[in-house]
Amino acid sequence: MEAQVKKQDIRKLSLEEIQDFFVSIGDKAFRAKQVYEWLWKKSAKDFDQMTNISLQTRELLKEHFAINHIKVDEMQRSSDGTIKNAVKLHDGMIVESVLIPTESRITACISSQVGCSLDCNFCATARLKRMRNLNADEIYDQVVAIKDEGELYFDRPLTNIVYMGMGEPLLNYKNVLESIDKITSPDGLGMSPKRITLSTVGIPKMIKQLADDEVKFNLAVSLHSAIDETRSKMMPINEKSNLAELAESLQYWHRKTGRKITFEYVVWKNINDDERHAKALAKYCGKVASKVNIIEYNPIDDGEYQQADPKSLDMYQRILEAKGIIVNVRRSRGKDIDAACGQLANKS
Repeated sequence: MEAQVKKQDIRKLSLEEIQDFFVSIGDKAFRAKQVYEWLWKKSAKDFDQMTNISLQTRELLKEHFAINHIKVDEMQRSSDGTIKNAVKLHDGMIVESVLIPTESRITACISSQVGCSLDCNFCATARLKRMRNLNADEIYDQVVAIKDEGELYFDRPLTNIVYMGMGEPLLNYKNVLESIDKITSPDGLGMSPKRITLSTVGIPKMIKQLADDEVKFNLAVSLHSAIDETRSKMMPINEKSNLAELAESLQYWHRKTGRKITFEYVVWKNINDDERHAKALAKYCGKVASKVNIIEYNPIDDGEYQQADPKSLDMYQRILEAKGIIVNVRRSRGKDIDAACGQLANKS
């Protein structure tokens, strides 16, 4: 018996490839523009939503293609308003994304991989093996889901996007950049790239590639220590690319783009909560045009990594500001639903 032919995901096709399909069946090329607009500007989940396209054409599209749209499998709401989505992909795998509301912003924190391969000791996501990269449309769909939730529950538009969910975005380079293109394009969601931040553990080769590709979005680096010995214990990636190599790539980024880096920096009790580490960070910031977000930790168990005393965060702020470094202390949101930084692990 002949196996059933698997339908192609239409969102993997470019506008030109969809045009080629319509021409090949003897239809008009302009139909492709209509379909493409439904897919990326109007975020259609199925072909029946494409109401300005004839029923006959819609049936033809259904015959040849699929729209492998994500589904929000479970939604949890925090006491502070934060929303966590457990997102089911077309193959049944799950990732998590988070809506973070403040008085002035609705931010989407989105995932780029199922699991992660980087083994950072303090991160719940790192306890999941990396199962696969997300496709560009799966990343885009997370943004649309949070955009819709922001409008439904807060009556406000999505204002910011951070690639800070599950996975390392620079290890899914092609799909991440393609998703940002769809999010920022006038033919897509039309968001400004200035409202998008990609967060990485710091992979020097790929940071230079971003600069060479002249990307317009912002870059954040999860630093957590400016002392190689400490950082390598927490983040094995530092043994492959140490702080000096990372600084050199960030200097290259700044020369090429003219934009500052944001260092994301968590302070842990008895690990990096002393003046030695704070002064090392201030010195490192002197090498790279940067600002710093000091982040309150969200424990994932009773192990080595525990929240530092608030006085330690204040000490960091004082030392950094004395050196003229812009610093913000971030109190975490969504902790009661495991939606805060470092807590995404598909518990739901």
